[in-house]
Parts: sequence; structure tokens; C-alpha cells
Amino acid sequence: MTLANTHQQTILEKLQTLNPQQQQQVIEFIEFLQLKADKTAIHEEEREISALESAGDLVGCLDSGKGDLSLKKREFKKKHLV
Repeated sequence: MTLANTHQQTILEKLQTLNPQQQQQVIEFIEFLQLKADKTAIHEEEREISALESAGDLVGCLDSGKGDLSLKKREFKKKHLV
């Protein structure tokens, strides 16, 4: 007999000793474990992506009219923050 069959037999024997309300709780716990396993599988399928990859289609879509601020940081600070 395999280990899985042994576990199944043990579970069935113990389940039969419980009253109907307790058996229902066992069923609900099993469903909870299945749901938890499904959520874990979904998260494992997701992969991490960079911010650039996530917003790649938005990069450069705004034009402030002030030029490339990443290259003119000091100039921008002098004009607008002083």
C-alpha cells in the first residue's frame, strides 16, 4: 500500500468518528487548503517586471515644453525653485 493510500485510509477512518458538524468543518478546511494552493499557483506564474517595462508605453508621452529636465536639472532648479 502506498503512502497516499495510507493517508486516505487514515483520514476516512478519523472522519467517520466525527459528528456531522465536525465533518462539515473538515470539508471546509479542505476547501480552504485547496483555495490557498490555487492562489499560490497563480502567484508563482506571475513574474516580476521593471517599472520601465510596466510603464514603457508611457515613457516620453508628456511634453512639458521645458526640454529634457533630466539633463537640465540644475538650470531648472535655479529658475523655478529660487
